[in-house]
Amino acid sequence: MQPQGHAQILINLIDFKMNVQEAGDFPRIHHTGSSEPTGEVMKTGGILNLESQFPYKTIRALMRRGHRIQYANGPYGGYQAIKRSENGVYWGASESRKDGQAAGF
Repeated sequence: MQPQGHAQILINLIDFKMNVQEAGDFPRIHHTGSSEPTGEVMKTGGILNLESQFPYKTIRALMRRGHRIQYANGPYGGYQAIKRSENGVYWGASESRKDGQAAGF
């Protein structure tokens, strides 16, 4: 899940212009059943495991495209980050699904 989680955070930051906390708080997807380096080959297209906060409209659109959907509350990893804005301000974020906090001095 870790590489998928990292990619989702970056997509949220870059493509969807979310701030550093929003990017981590947004509902996550975990795809299972992919081809693996161990030689396991994906045969069924896999399953999209979604956190429950996804909008119904999004879920229906994924299903219309042929995705198999399941709901899961984890494991979606942990997230702490610091982002430097263009004007030099540092913004911290911490995973809302786990213990942690963003703090500075």
